[in-house]
Amino acid sequence: MATFSAGQQIHRAVPPQRRALESAGADTPRIGHETARGRHVPPVAPSGEHVREETVGGSPAADGDTFRPAEAGETPRERHPSVFVLDRHGAPLQPCHPARARKLLGKGRAVVARHTPFVIRLKDRTIAESTVEGVELGIDPGSRHTGIAVFTATGGERRGRFAVRLDHRGAQIRRKLQQRSDFRRGRRTRNLRYRAPRHDNRARREGWLAPSLRHRVDTTVAWVDRLARWAPVTAVHVESVAFDTHAISSGGPLEGAEYQHGTLHGTEVREYLRTKWKRACGYCGATDVPLNVDHVRPTSRGGSDRVSNLVLACVPCNQEKTNRPVEEFARAKTRAARILAQAKVPLRDAAAVNATRWALRRALEARLPTHGASGGRTRWNRIRNHLPKTHTLDALAVGELGAVTETVNRVLIAGCTGRGTHARTRSDAYGFPRLRLPRRKRFFGFMTGDLVRACVPDGKNAGTHTGRVAVRASGSFAVRTQSGLFTARHTRFRLLQRADGYAYQATSEGRPGYLVPRP
Repeated sequence: MATFSAGQQIHRAVPPQRRALESAGADTPRIGHETARGRHVPPVAPSGEHVREETVGGSPAADGDTFRPAEAGETPRERHPSVFVLDRHGAPLQPCHPARARKLLGKGRAVVARHTPFVIRLKDRTIAESTVEGVELGIDPGSRHTGIAVFTATGGERRGRFAVRLDHRGAQIRRKLQQRSDFRRGRRTRNLRYRAPRHDNRARREGWLAPSLRHRVDTTVAWVDRLARWAPVTAVHVESVAFDTHAISSGGPLEGAEYQHGTLHGTEVREYLRTKWKRACGYCGATDVPLNVDHVRPTSRGGSDRVSNLVLACVPCNQEKTNRPVEEFARAKTRAARILAQAKVPLRDAAAVNATRWALRRALEARLPTHGASGGRTRWNRIRNHLPKTHTLDALAVGELGAVTETVNRVLIAGCTGRGTHARTRSDAYGFPRLRLPRRKRFFGFMTGDLVRACVPDGKNAGTHTGRVAVRASGSFAVRTQSGLFTARHTRFRLLQRADGYAYQATSEGRPGYLVPRP
């Protein structure tokens, strides 16, 4: 049986390394310590079987990816995001190019149905009179951000049409719930009217998730429903998990999927380590250098291949450490203690994704045909097609694909802001009410979060501004735009889109976001 490599050291000045997580077969010689002093023996393949290897050394890419598959595709072309199109009855049609949408609006054949994302509705066309090929969705779920890509798929070739990045507020929800719990506990322990705790009387139904985790699932599913109303979605491809923490903690090779063999073998473990050690050397903290997978406790001294015993090490540190324990290599006790503590720290973000992956998968399967994939395949597809590391491009590369030929040059960022609060007061530092809030949310026809356009004729803020408004009962509203924050009277505003619980920004891939400008 052939032995597939998890990585290979290619620097000439450094002796060959023993590969972490490599299955030792009868044709693989044992190595006495971590840095092999002997001759490297490549894996032997039976006749007719091709052995694929990948390198861990070499010049690192911008996102820390350092290996290149044998067959890489061409760099995809960039294009403008498509415009969603509805027929005269509101049924979704095939998205069109922005130039086509401008012509339809200019000729009076279409009207604007929604500002952000931009949706038009045809006045003279129905779905029965149109040719609809359909689009598919790719989802890259995360604990803080979730990437969603809309694309067309023909013969294994994907062409990006639209991209959305959701910014979750699960951490904010968790802080708010913890603050409320602290306030209630404090009031119960003071010399006040006794209030018995109620948490013992509550039963959690099967499949219950914490509110911060349920928010991630509900937000992602809500956007899938939205996109299905604006585009003819036929299937969903979702990344089930970036790395299976249970599988890689067992210390054995990952099994159960064909793409985890050969070129993809060990990819999920390396991606887990890159995230855990922040793409830096665990010993000296060096970044933007070739990194090897090293054992904190050498295998020659009883160490295992469990992920808690693995660390990223730069070439000089890996060569200097050899087969010494980390306590002996790191002379300072505090430094050794930090490395050992970091090696055992679990990833909270990974735990959040793993806790919600099946709830998200079941919710999507109840709506559309859903196909699952692993983060190892996503990363392999992304590197093979020369795509940079972003959430939306990861979503475009989820699942089985032949090549990515087109990507969008702008991404819509939807930041979750919520729809307000039911609280009628503000609390002080001790949990007592200090400020009463009005029971009304809408003043002069506007509410906080509405997308408006302000026309200011004179003054230092003269001009036309587009942004989200924060209302006041006095009628003097605050508007946050791309250039900053300013206030104006409500008579200067014109409503563009009602608040829907999100703050929208537009950005290029890999660049900071900016508020959505006038279309």
